[in-house]
Amino acid sequence: MGCCLVRTVDRARMAGLIVETEAYQGEDDLGCHASAGRTPRTAVMYGPPGHAYVYFTYGMHWLLNAVTDGEGTPAAVLIRAIYPVEGETLMAENRSYNADKSGWTDGPAKLTQALAIDGSLNQADLCSTSSGLWIENGKSIPDKCVERTSRVGLNSVPEPWRSIPWRFVADQKALYG
Repeated sequence: MGCCLVRTVDRARMAGLIVETEAYQGEDDLGCHASAGRTPRTAVMYGPPGHAYVYFTYGMHWLLNAVTDGEGTPAAVLIRAIYPVEGETLMAENRSYNADKSGWTDGPAKLTQALAIDGSLNQADLCSTSSGLWIENGKSIPDKCVERTSRVGLNSVPEPWRSIPWRFVADQKALYG
C-alpha cells in the first residue's frame, strides 16, 4: 500500500500509488489459484518473490499480482487499484475514458487496461526498471487510513477463506482530499 506501480510503454512513463490490494497465501488458501496445486498458470507463484503474476480472467480481463513469498511457497498480492500520479493522459487514452481520473484505475481490470498490462508481462521482475513494469517507493499510508475487509468475488469459496480480511483499501479522501 502506498508504493508506486510504474509502467513504461515506448519510453512513456505511467504510474500510480497502490491504494487497494488483496492477499492470497498458498495451497491451503481456497481462494488462491495455487489451491489447485502447481499448474502452468500458477508456476510463477512458486518462483522467487518480486515477480508479476499476470493472468486472464472471465475471458476478457488481465489482472496483476505481485508474488510475495519465498521460492516454493505460492503467495501473491492482487493489485486491485492505484491512484494515478504520472502519465494520466496516456492512461485515459488506454481506458478510452475521460472522466475523473480516480475512475480510470479503481479496479484490477481497469488498472491493467490503463497501464497496458497483459500476459506478456507475466513473470516480469517488479524490482527492475528494465522489465517495463515495476514497483518503487511511493507514499507512506498510515494504518488509520487503511480499511481491512474480506476479499472480493469469492462467493463460492467456503469459510473461513471467504471472510478472511485480506483486502486492504486506502481511504483516498483522507489521503488526497
